[in-house]
Amino acid sequence: MNEPPRVHGAVVGVDAPALAMSGVDGQLHGVAIDGFYDQERCLLSRLVLRIGDREPEPVGGDPVGGPTTRFVGIVRADADGADPTVIVERIRRSFPAGESIRITNAGRVSVDLPVEIAAGSDLAEMGQVRRGQRPAEIAAEAIRDGWRWVSPSDGLTVTLEVTKSPENVDRNTGALKWTVNLAPGEEWTVDLHITAKAAADRPVTVAAPAVPAPWRVPRVRCSDSRLPDLVRQSLLDIDALLLADPAQTSDLFLAAGSPWFLTLFGRDSLWAARMLLPLGTELAAGTLRTLARRQGTRYDPETEEAPGKIMHELRPEGHTSTFLPPRYYGTIDATPLFVTLLAEAWRWGLPEAEVAELLPAAERALHWLSTDADADGDGFIEYRQSGTRGLANQGWKDSGDAVQFADGRLAEAPIALCEVQGYAYEAAIRGAELLDAFHRPDADRWRAWAATLRRRFRSSFWATDDIGPYPAIALDAEKNQVDGVASNMGHLLGTGILDPEECGLVAERIGSPAMDCGWGLRTLSADSRGFNPFSYHCGTVWPHDTAITIAGLAATGHHEQAASLLSGLVRAAPSFDYRLPELFAGEQHATGRAPLAYPSACRPQAWAATAGISILQSLLGLRPDVPGGAVVVAPLQPAPYETVEVHNLTVAGKPFSARIDDGTISVSAIAPGLDLHVDK
Repeated sequence: MNEPPRVHGAVVGVDAPALAMSGVDGQLHGVAIDGFYDQERCLLSRLVLRIGDREPEPVGGDPVGGPTTRFVGIVRADADGADPTVIVERIRRSFPAGESIRITNAGRVSVDLPVEIAAGSDLAEMGQVRRGQRPAEIAAEAIRDGWRWVSPSDGLTVTLEVTKSPENVDRNTGALKWTVNLAPGEEWTVDLHITAKAAADRPVTVAAPAVPAPWRVPRVRCSDSRLPDLVRQSLLDIDALLLADPAQTSDLFLAAGSPWFLTLFGRDSLWAARMLLPLGTELAAGTLRTLARRQGTRYDPETEEAPGKIMHELRPEGHTSTFLPPRYYGTIDATPLFVTLLAEAWRWGLPEAEVAELLPAAERALHWLSTDADADGDGFIEYRQSGTRGLANQGWKDSGDAVQFADGRLAEAPIALCEVQGYAYEAAIRGAELLDAFHRPDADRWRAWAATLRRRFRSSFWATDDIGPYPAIALDAEKNQVDGVASNMGHLLGTGILDPEECGLVAERIGSPAMDCGWGLRTLSADSRGFNPFSYHCGTVWPHDTAITIAGLAATGHHEQAASLLSGLVRAAPSFDYRLPELFAGEQHATGRAPLAYPSACRPQAWAATAGISILQSLLGLRPDVPGGAVVVAPLQPAPYETVEVHNLTVAGKPFSARIDDGTISVSAIAPGLDLHVDK
């Protein structure tokens, strides 16, 4: 696989499943990531504007919000003048796809401007773009005021139309040409419309555009203005990534991330919905129902489907550029996360009827945990690739070198990841609570299963180095401890699989300078042989990984370490214009330094965006139990900010508002019938 094209620095407009990407000049040259995309296909790969036989000189390009981006360029029409006299503005939309071009004469004399817009389409699949293997452009057919391209493989038809008839058309270059005369102060505009139509026999799309977000918009005030700015951008990114299940368009979920993963992902969509529970339960319910419709029903080694298993990712049928099957189940953690999200949503106020509807799927997921998820019968949840097109590593760190010993050696499958044992324990305990509450059998069985898993974990996963004990990242095929010191241990906090003393040991290790780099949590300790601050899973900082660990630290009373990581993420946010990327380099923070980008990281990305909401919950220590009639708040102490005020969170379908002053919390809105408990 070639190196993925760089995404950092690109100007991206997203309205999932559509997006438009280019450099800051706004030109599409048909290389790297350039293009208008929809449903993981490139609709238009080349769109180059020239004025007077040259491209405008770019002076600015940035996202306006959601699907809209803006580019400004200048042209020096008077060769003897020092100032630019022609200003070019392009307003681009990813959906509906197209753009408006406005050319203004800001000079003192009239100008004659040859204007040319050259277009082309390669109809590339997103997998080809990601691998840096874009195909050649296909032949264009001239139509009135534009061009048409038809895919010879699947009949997809793309049309580009302009609102001003061109004076000349160049069939060799795809150029539409005009001669524009502008008096001083005059402007000339043209609109471009891009449409796509699938062949009648093309498979159903995997994701549909979503209706507007169903939640209230929270308002945040803080003595540190970076926190409200982070939340504001997070909400914009979440809206841009919102998708609907084409099988039931009222069920919403979040695409994993732009540009490579604008589709349903089991693990990513589940974690994103869980971190957004402070905005309401609608997204969680939609995500759960969407995944339940695709829950495994049979054994298929090639797709790694099994009865009860929750899928990993969904791609369009017929695409040849992805190395994974279109409907792929190679994930070890989505299935327990499904059960836990259902239980969490119930605690946040998901109506009982909706919970009951999903309980059979949760029971099937639990059954998978105790059967197929433990293929060798040793009592641990483990994975091993079974198909020829699958992933070797099937936790959230799914790159080939993600599971390392401290000396840099790679673990061999089957692999039992530490955090997955925590997920499984929590799913069994939370699942038992659901079974009891809804008068279904087997709750005691799952509590006993969880207790056995907890004992086995304690005896098998705890490693020791010169600093002290810590949970190993995994057990390998020979049941050896894979003793790399990794962020995976942070996901154990709050699952219940650790006792208070063990939580303290994990918190202490996470709070060390080798793990907390000042911008967030490193995925691998800086003391490890395999550490690389630019390694995808072995040294970088992932905002969602940090946010999950912050939540676990807050829930287990380790507020100092939680506050340090939280402050680091907020500190990093301005360097990325508050749009936290999928990951960034795990270099050590220093005064005057900014965090460094990982070049091909997704932006926006679902669980990076939802991290901005998750840290609000951790700041407040907000833990609802709507079925139990209570809401607990336990703000971080000492408080990382002098004042934090949060309005329009949602608990039990009603607004929740709170304020922290010097660590003292006051609640000004809470759903009727819920008792407030303040844990100091």
